[in-house]
Amino acid sequence: MKNTKRLMQGLLIGLLFGFLLQKGGVANYNIIMGQLRLTDFTVIKIIFTAIIVGMLGVSYLFPKGLVSVKTKAGSIKNAIIGGLLFGAGFGLLGYCPGTIAGAVGTGALDAITGGFIGIILGTVLYANMFKTLKDKGIHTTDKYSEFSLFHKIPGNPFRYTLPISAVLVVVLLVIESVGL
Repeated sequence: MKNTKRLMQGLLIGLLFGFLLQKGGVANYNIIMGQLRLTDFTVIKIIFTAIIVGMLGVSYLFPKGLVSVKTKAGSIKNAIIGGLLFGAGFGLLGYCPGTIAGAVGTGALDAITGGFIGIILGTVLYANMFKTLKDKGIHTTDKYSEFSLFHKIPGNPFRYTLPISAVLVVVLLVIESVGL
């Protein structure tokens, strides 16, 4: 019963996420391509807004013990390899995994064929190659830290997150003022 409840929560959050991506316009191929060509900054505006809201929300909730902040082991090398693969797919198709879901919801055939099938094939390929990648030292773990910055910040996290948020708001205002 608990797993069913979690699955339903995940489904509802995923549907809400896809709906908001669609309403924000970032499931639209032309907007994503505009971002990659640096002519339409809708994607950056939405990402920065999400960062500001998330950062301030965690700054408020984490010290009160209302949310937990967890990190995963990672490696800079893995992040570079993954980022290059992700960027190539993103640039070629014009969608990331989140925006593919939103575009599939609108019936975009390129998202269904290239994107969704690509995600499935890429996942299967990675799962089948994981042991080989690990054995050959391509996939490694050089753990960044067991803690996030929220664990390391002494005192009130707003001392740091408010100025960072203010800088991001200024960047958003500049982007908007130049018509991007």
